[in-house]
Amino acid sequence: MPTAPQKTERLEARMTRQQKARIEEAARLRGTSVTEFVVMSSQEAAARTIREHEVLTLAERSRKVFVDALLNPPKPSARALAAAKRYQQKIGS
Repeated sequence: MPTAPQKTERLEARMTRQQKARIEEAARLRGTSVTEFVVMSSQEAAARTIREHEVLTLAERSRKVFVDALLNPPKPSARALAAAKRYQQKIGS
């Protein structure tokens, strides 16, 4: 039977009396301890926040334009070619 990872880290937070009472009530309603509730809620919020920043969501038209640009990239402009040449010269030195 696999063992659970050892919990060695600690997190502290200051809050108002009303915030603490609300968290305690929510934990009671879920049937968990305040610690379990706070850890679980924090993990859910962290996962949601990370997902929102990692996932790009586009409307149908924008998605089509994006995919088309990936599959059929435009030819580089004269300015882009000149910039690439300058960059190559700079890193080549």
